[in-house]
Amino acid sequence: MTTRIGVVTFPGTLDDRDSLRAVRLAGAEPVSLWHRDKDLHQVDAVVLAGGFSYGDYLRAGAISRFSPVMESIIEQAKGGMPVLGICNGFQILTEAHLLPGAMLRNNHLHFICRDQKLRVENAETAWTGDYTAGEEISVPLKNMDGRYVADERVLDELEAEGRVAFRYLDVNPNGSLRDIAGITNAAGNVVGLMPHPEHAVEPLIGTGRTDGLPFFTSVLKKLVSA
Repeated sequence: MTTRIGVVTFPGTLDDRDSLRAVRLAGAEPVSLWHRDKDLHQVDAVVLAGGFSYGDYLRAGAISRFSPVMESIIEQAKGGMPVLGICNGFQILTEAHLLPGAMLRNNHLHFICRDQKLRVENAETAWTGDYTAGEEISVPLKNMDGRYVADERVLDELEAEGRVAFRYLDVNPNGSLRDIAGITNAAGNVVGLMPHPEHAVEPLIGTGRTDGLPFFTSVLKKLVSA
């Protein structure tokens, strides 16, 4: 039976087609999901793609969090369904309280677009199983509201429980506390990160490397073995 991975499109989503292509390259069946449709169409996992949903009005991800599809995603995520939030998707996951903390404007107050080096801190989530802990990868980064913040109690909890999934290397591009680039929930099925692995799945695009493809092969293997 084919594994189906849904990619949600909100008004202002930019990277849904890239995410659908990454899912296809990994060997799963990509399924387009519309934000106003509560039906997840029998998908096995969901990707919240990057972009500027609702123009980032109020706060990035704040309006999208109330889209009908999110009601279903929140319910299924709490039941164990793998969910990946990339950039704006990460922002939506924090607004939906599926991940702790918040995303603020970059500390230098500029939009940033660059290839970013990361260290894999947790290779045991549904989305990181094809990496090894300590592995260094490079994927594109592009954001305006990419500064991850949380209070010290939450940060200490994330560190103690191994829930920092990725950390920025060489340079912190947006002022994220403790160089955090991505985190996971306690169960390991929900992961959010600011960089864009879907732009690093083929040698001819993005960084010219395929460092992002293991996100999508990881969840496929996780679902097949479940």
